[in-house]
Amino acid sequence: MKILMKSVDMIFSSSKDGIITPLRFRLSEDGEESRIVKIDRIIDRKEEKLAGNPMLVFTLQSTIDGVERIFEMKYEVNSFKWYLYKM
Repeated sequence: MKILMKSVDMIFSSSKDGIITPLRFRLSEDGEESRIVKIDRIIDRKEEKLAGNPMLVFTLQSTIDGVERIFEMKYEVNSFKWYLYKM
């Protein structure tokens, strides 16, 4: 997996208990048209601190260009930002 740490637009749901579930995100490549990636499966979710900032880390699976890919997304709790961390 390659570390990217790219900021992305995310659509997610939140339960009444505050559990966040990512649904799909918009991936913008340099020089290419942005595309929507639907998240097929959540493999793992955990919490960590990166430079003192609390982060939620999701290991996810999606089909991108006909190929199943596993990747990692991070949600920065304090700034409400989503990142495509590893792909």
